[in-house]
This record gives sequence, structure tokens and C-alpha cells, in this order.
Amino acid sequence: MRDFQSPGRSAVYVDNGMCATSHPLAAQEAVRILQAGGNAVDAAIAGAVLLGVCEPHMTGIGGDCFALIAPEGAPVVAINGSGRAHAAADPERLRAAGHKVMPQDAPDAVTIPGAVDAFCTMSENWGRLGLTDSLAPAIRYFDDGVPVAPRVADDWAGMTGVLQGAARRHFLQDGAAPGVGTRFALPGQAEVLRRVAKDGRAAFYDGEVAEDMLATLAPAGHTAEDFAAARTDTGAPISGGYAGATLSEHPPNGQGATALLMLNILAQFDIASMDPFGAERAHIEAEAAKLAYDARNRFMADPDHTARLDHMLAPETAKRLAALIDPARALPSPASASEAVHRDTVYITVVDRDRLAVSLIYSIFHGFGSGLASERFGILFQNRGAGFSLEAGHPNEFGPGKRPMHTIIPGLLDLPDGARMPFGVMGGQYQSAGHARLVTNLRDHGIDLQGALDAPRSFPEDGTLMVERGYPDAVRAALADKGHKVAIPDRAIGGAQAIRIRADGVLEGASDPRKDGCAIGY
Repeated sequence: MRDFQSPGRSAVYVDNGMCATSHPLAAQEAVRILQAGGNAVDAAIAGAVLLGVCEPHMTGIGGDCFALIAPEGAPVVAINGSGRAHAAADPERLRAAGHKVMPQDAPDAVTIPGAVDAFCTMSENWGRLGLTDSLAPAIRYFDDGVPVAPRVADDWAGMTGVLQGAARRHFLQDGAAPGVGTRFALPGQAEVLRRVAKDGRAAFYDGEVAEDMLATLAPAGHTAEDFAAARTDTGAPISGGYAGATLSEHPPNGQGATALLMLNILAQFDIASMDPFGAERAHIEAEAAKLAYDARNRFMADPDHTARLDHMLAPETAKRLAALIDPARALPSPASASEAVHRDTVYITVVDRDRLAVSLIYSIFHGFGSGLASERFGILFQNRGAGFSLEAGHPNEFGPGKRPMHTIIPGLLDLPDGARMPFGVMGGQYQSAGHARLVTNLRDHGIDLQGALDAPRSFPEDGTLMVERGYPDAVRAALADKGHKVAIPDRAIGGAQAIRIRADGVLEGASDPRKDGCAIGY
């Protein structure tokens, strides 16, 4: 129970249906879809697409998504809506041009957007109402505009330099980021959504819309055939146990296996005996993250090129890695990841009256993606190709038709008391560590769901242990004494949303105060 004399928010409890996401309008429209007879899939699509105008620096139809669809009493389905590199992708050309890592802001970094095909696939196979109803709220707001929220305005102001060419016209107002409360619209994308609502995926991947996108991407060799070949894959999640609970994650090319490996490492320590907000726990988590992410950077790649997944998930691997951790001294930081640090994505979870749960994450990768947008419709392109490696022979090496390693991961936690919890933690590379942190907050320390999202965070990146202001200075000093280079991050670390379907059927929703969003239901 939170201290009601201190700032904070309560969890939300309802009986029928619920949405938790990072913007109130998206949550509201998702719940309206549920009330109109739609199911969780219809509502998740409605809310997710709407986030493309509410948080346009974070996501959009030029990006990718992953989802877990969890019907009550039936197997969980993993939806891979991530795009592939174009057929002309050539790592040798980039290496010959002097690139050591993938460019972030050029057409080479743009993989074929996969989210639209995924939404069409999800609607057709698991939805109830159809795309016309699911996309209607987004079309209205993309046309009319949305007042810019505080966290969005703060992020936007620091990212304007990324935008190039047509993107500056579509995503700036008089050459500047819109301020808090300023209405922002994307009428060109509203027209694209109208066409998709009427004609499905063909309206996006063929014809005028595809031609508009290709006009921007042609310098890197993208073709109409690349867009026509876009497809969504479905399959089973990967999973692992921790403290009696089962965590389901999206398989590669997402980084869900990293969260499972990190939890397997943490299971070798008595986390429950540690101060939940003390230096000892933060140190052990940081060391586990270094080791788990080092394995990720070596092995994670396109599903057809990830050969060491069983090794990453094996208990013996975690035990050997845990033995490398010194409780009194920090390990050196691992080699840099194949992708640049970023913190930009959106997450939405919806549960309906039938207890169908959707856990969905949707992103354009870095803030404003590649910074490139199509001229006519203003479709902002992701730069997911920056997640590839240019190391020759690496499993994640840039190449034709390959999907890059992704940071975005939807989660689903099944608890020993019969409760089920779709959840997600935003924040770029932090996401795997964020999943592990949330699970240990709940399972080792018994923190209530909203409190588990509110709790302070730390994360090692680029040789520095970022420790949020929520920790006292004494903790930072103790971590420095263990050999960590400690800093307070400029921005809050990530954001999170969760809905717990309790064993008694009540829905409990929580939303991270680091974002502008909320959990609401009926």
C-alpha cells in the first residue's frame, strides 16, 4: 500500500476490460473499442496506431511491432511484425565506405516497416470487429490533431536535429518542436490509414503509398518487391521460471532471451534478502545485466541466424556466468552492443471481458527513427537497420532479407496463484533488464504492482551505471566504492505498463509515472 501523504498513484481495479499504455487518449480509445463489442486485439490495434500521433517520435506506421496474444485457456501466440532488410542490403559496400557500425540516419538503416502487416494479420486472425473499426479513432485524431503531452514535448524538443528533408515539414511547426498543449496532426498518415482500413495491407505495401516511400528510400536500393514481400510470422513464445512464476517472452529476433538469462543469473543469488532499494541488489543486477547483454550481443539475430538460443537459456550457462560475479567488485563493461543507445518506443496492453490478453510493443527505434519521412504522406521511417552489426560473419550481420536484433519485447507473467500479467517495459536496451527488475520486485520483494513500476531503476550502459534520482546518494556512493562509474541519467530510465488478471477475475492495472499515460477500464 502506498503512502497516501506522498505523491503517487494508485493501481486501477475493474471487472470488465482494461487498457494500460503511455498516453491517456490511446487508453481511452482502446477501452471504447472494448465497450463497443471489440476484443483485446481490436482495442490494442486501435490504441497502438493512435500512439503514432500522440507520441510520433516514439512510434508510427513506418515502424515494427511485436506482440503476445494470450487467450484464456489456450496457447500464447507470438506475433513477429518486424521488417527485413531490403534485397540490395550489402555490408561490404558499407564497410568499403568506411563504416564500422551501421549508419543511423540514412536509407541503409531503414528496414521494411512490418507493423502495418502485423496489425492486418492480427485483426484478420484474432480480432472481432475488423480494421475499419480499429483504425477509426486513429484516423480521426491523425486528421484533427492531439494536444502535445508534457513528456512528449520534453523529448521532442531535444530531437529536432534528427529530422531531415520532408520529415521537418511533417514533424515540426515553424521549424520547431510543438510545445505542451499545442495541437499536432498528421493528415497525410490519416489518408494512409483510411486506405488501409478499406483495402488492407495492399494499400500500404503496394500502389501510391509504397511509391511515396520508395521515392525516399531508392538511394539505398529499396524496391517495390521488398515492400510486397513483407510478411508477419507467428509462433510460440520462449519462457522460463523464476520464484514460482513463469515468464513468457518473444523469441528472436527480439531480445526476450536476455531477460530470461538475466533472471536465471539472479536466481543464483538471494535477492529476496537484499534491501530492495539498496546498493547490494543494484550491484548484483548490474553485473547480471552486463553478462546477459554480452551474451545477447554475441548471439541474438534474425531467427534463422540465432544458433545459440538453447545455450543462452540453459541453467548451466546462468550458473557459470553467476560465478563470475564478485559481490564486492564491478566487472568490466562488455563490448558495446551492435546498436546505439536509445530509449524510444511505446507499449500497450489490453485485457477484455473474455480475458483475452494482448501485450504489444511498437517502435521506430531511435527518437524519430531514421529522421527520414516520405514526401507526400509523411510516413516516418524507422532505423531498425542500425540494430545490425557490420562485423563480418556475425550472426547479426547486415544482409539481404534479414531481420535485425530488436530491443522491443512484450512480456507475459504467469503467477503461482493463477494470476496472469501482460506487461511491457519501454526504454531501448533497458527493456530486458526492466523485465527482470519488475519480476524480482514482485516475486522477491512482494512490492505491489504499481509500486513495482514506480520503484527506482539503475542500468549499466556504455561503461557507466546509470542510477535514477529515486535512489539515495548513499547508494550511489556505495556503488562507486564497488568500482562502478556512477551517474544520474538525464532522462528517467524507461517506462512500464501492466495489467494483472487476478485469480478472482478482477483486473488490476498499473502505469509508470515516467510517462504521460494511465491504466483505465470499465
